[in-house]
Amino acid sequence: MAYSVEEVTLTEIHRAFESGELTSEELVDRYLDRIERFDRDGPELNAIRTVNETARQRAEELDAEFASTGEFVGPLHGIPVVVKDHVETTDMPTTYGSEAFDGYYPDSESTVTQRLRDAGAVILAKTNMPDWATSWFGFSSIAGRTKNPYDLDHDPGGSSSGTGAAVAANLGAVGIGTDCGGSIRVPASFDNLVGVRVTPGLISRSGVSPLVSQQDTAGPMTRTVRDSAKMLDVLVGYDGKDGLSGKSALSDHGGSYTNALNEDGLRGARIGVLRDGFGDNETATRVNDVIEGALTTISNLGATLVDPIEIPNLDEYLNETMLYVLQSKHDLNEFLSERETPVSSVDEMYENGQYHALLDLFIAFAEEGPDTLDDSIEYWKSRNAQHEFQQQILNVFAENDLDAIVYPDVQVPPPSESEIRDGKYETMTFATNTIIASQSLCSAISVPAGFTDDDLPVGIELLGKPYDEASLIQYGYALEQATDHRRPPETTTT
Repeated sequence: MAYSVEEVTLTEIHRAFESGELTSEELVDRYLDRIERFDRDGPELNAIRTVNETARQRAEELDAEFASTGEFVGPLHGIPVVVKDHVETTDMPTTYGSEAFDGYYPDSESTVTQRLRDAGAVILAKTNMPDWATSWFGFSSIAGRTKNPYDLDHDPGGSSSGTGAAVAANLGAVGIGTDCGGSIRVPASFDNLVGVRVTPGLISRSGVSPLVSQQDTAGPMTRTVRDSAKMLDVLVGYDGKDGLSGKSALSDHGGSYTNALNEDGLRGARIGVLRDGFGDNETATRVNDVIEGALTTISNLGATLVDPIEIPNLDEYLNETMLYVLQSKHDLNEFLSERETPVSSVDEMYENGQYHALLDLFIAFAEEGPDTLDDSIEYWKSRNAQHEFQQQILNVFAENDLDAIVYPDVQVPPPSESEIRDGKYETMTFATNTIIASQSLCSAISVPAGFTDDDLPVGIELLGKPYDEASLIQYGYALEQATDHRRPPETTTT
């Protein structure tokens, strides 16, 4: 009987390598078979943009090294990873989700993928995404629509839509997404995954296209909290090519994020419940019911729920700190100017019609975004407001003696394709709470909370202080171990 890769963890894979039950080459073949059966055929998830033609060769080399030395080359030895397609790779095309970049090869490797390779990982495939990470939904000008493997009529969330769908459907062992406003946590919520947004600067942004540069970060998307912790051990650290990454010196994880994995980790914790993050309509009730169950579990695990807590002037802060239209055009143009690219600016792509028609955010900053930020008083006011927002949140932590703040990632379940196409949901107005952590430059983790009455996944978000990722890993792990809400989607189960 062939080794099953469904729901397999990094620890289980390495044990199988050590026992001789499995090789990295065989593991790659299992995932490639699943990509063929479930992404290209069958339910046709359309999560994978490009399969790495050298993946098997890389796996063979790693197997030979292990056979020769008896040692793994690194903590991710032989692990097939799927990577969002705006994280630049030199041995595979990087399209940024844009039809304008079909077949484009960057000149340099991103720090994220280089660190994965150095740790022994196999970059298995690049995953689909909306153009330039500009949507909460899985629609791309180069790839079309990505489906949610839990319900093919529904959306997998964006902008790390392909990574979310692929990891949920077991098309790779673990995945890399990126998060500016919530692009790791929204698909983690919609695809029943763990997603970690680290404090910006802990993971290098070098070789990743920006949306709002000081908010941007890559991060893990996995089926378990332990696998996310192992990924963070590889990804977090200083990079001389990214000036923001000096902040990694402030990370406090005791040498490894896996040290925070404690089944009893919620006992004695004080968790604030942000009721302003709960929707109040019939659709939101379906999410709220799931979150209430998760809150009961958190309390039963020994945490004290401080319910409710309030972030003063939350709506005003979210409006004042929203920089996507003000900043994204400038940041993308600067990114393009540093490369030899098929198009040279946002304006050129917009004028050429090289974007998906449903990307209202891309259209907004193409039409309204300033080309320069130097003289924009509104821009600098918003930048300053982000630091004020963070301070306000820290005051809430201090006044209530909190360890984390909790709320649903998104106030509604995964939307259907028709709801998005009909304009019921748009990026600019979507009811996601993930922007709270993003626009205050804080840390956050999304963990599966359960399913709605019609079996759509719901994620619960734990908001942490800056650089407090280890605590979030601790709380997320305790909740995960007590609930075991993770289950594979039936559309891709063999």
